[in-house]
Amino acid sequence: MKPDDLQRFFKVCNPAYTIDVAKAEDKQYYIDFSSVRGGEIIEELARSIAIFSPNESTCQLFTGHIGCGKSTELLRLKKRLEDAGFHVVYFESSQDLDMADVDISDILLAIAKQVFESLEAVEIKLKPRYFERLFGEVKDFMKTPIDLSWTSEFSTPIGKITAKTKDNPSVRKELRQYLEPRTDNILESINDELLKSADEKLKQAGKKGLVVLVDNLDRVDSSPKVGERMQPEYLFIDRGEQLRRLNCHLVYTIPLGLIFSNEYNVLVNRMGGGVDAKVLPMVPVQSRDGKEFSKGMELLREMVLVRAFPKLNRDEQINSIAEVFDSLETLDRLCRVSGGHVRNLLGLLYSCIQKKDPPIGQNTLETVIKERRNQLMRGIKTDDWELLRKVKEEKTLGQGSLYQTLLRSMFVFEYRDDDGPWFDLNPILADAKQLNP
Repeated sequence: MKPDDLQRFFKVCNPAYTIDVAKAEDKQYYIDFSSVRGGEIIEELARSIAIFSPNESTCQLFTGHIGCGKSTELLRLKKRLEDAGFHVVYFESSQDLDMADVDISDILLAIAKQVFESLEAVEIKLKPRYFERLFGEVKDFMKTPIDLSWTSEFSTPIGKITAKTKDNPSVRKELRQYLEPRTDNILESINDELLKSADEKLKQAGKKGLVVLVDNLDRVDSSPKVGERMQPEYLFIDRGEQLRRLNCHLVYTIPLGLIFSNEYNVLVNRMGGGVDAKVLPMVPVQSRDGKEFSKGMELLREMVLVRAFPKLNRDEQINSIAEVFDSLETLDRLCRVSGGHVRNLLGLLYSCIQKKDPPIGQNTLETVIKERRNQLMRGIKTDDWELLRKVKEEKTLGQGSLYQTLLRSMFVFEYRDDDGPWFDLNPILADAKQLNP
């Protein structure tokens, strides 16, 4: 590959690079996996908003393994809804929140900040009276000084609060002591003084309404929050009803493990209005019976090759494989060992390019696989191996927190076919001696 092409290829193979189909440069790299993932999830989310409930608030839940492509799909949803005439606010909550320690007031402030900034960007300026009073009281209450001086833009003081609390646990704790008892008042103010006014002004400007897509909440740590209650259950089950009460269209990402909780129905009723969470599964590289799944493999090959040769057609890409891999077998080995996890595949490929310029040889790939396997195995406890062997044999996932840990740690992947969900080990663990005693 030419130096410029290699540099571009390296950039778009970075697993941290998120494709935004609204950008012409990114759109050429997008691969539609819906045909092997059990349905067009984004279209389902969009239809619920744009067709069936355009003038009513909706709250939908979206989940899947971290790194499986949810952010890319949410950005597709953003474009789909913007094309339909909605004003869409998409943001990664991890930019405003410390995912190890999150509370409802933190999420509400983050949403308010992002909505205000988005409205200000289209010359819609609001200044809710309640928040103006609240910030004045917060400034007097806080022991740690925070400059909450006002400008013409409301997002300035609220941005200072979210930035300060994310980086400083003591300030976060201090602020919560004041805000948490006032959560209902904050919700009322966001609805009456922000969302209602925003909806009116947006419709005056010819928009159909406001949609908020809250990404990365699926990354909140599974750590104790209140007593023995873990943070995901506390946020989305115990207090999910408050997150649903915002009067606009909402899509929240939630931790995958919650759909295996024995309180899942409570979650769905409180947050989703009785509608199940949409799950984005892995791209299958094999079927339940262990046979290669040719359609999934074909799409994964295409995902790699389109990053290498975006200007070439499919046949030309296939004919150019030798510029990137020493053989088709090496590319297929990369696709299989990824387990259809998009970020895993890109991470392995990125590591190969870090080691040597293309064409990538089998030895380089096997070295990277071994390094990744050793890293992953460090997190597997002795008791986990028996559970992993059981998943490998039965293709099912049992109940309980231990099995949720296997999912969250990406030791086990979820797939979908015509018969529903099934599970298998992360293929990178396949050669671990603990699985083959």
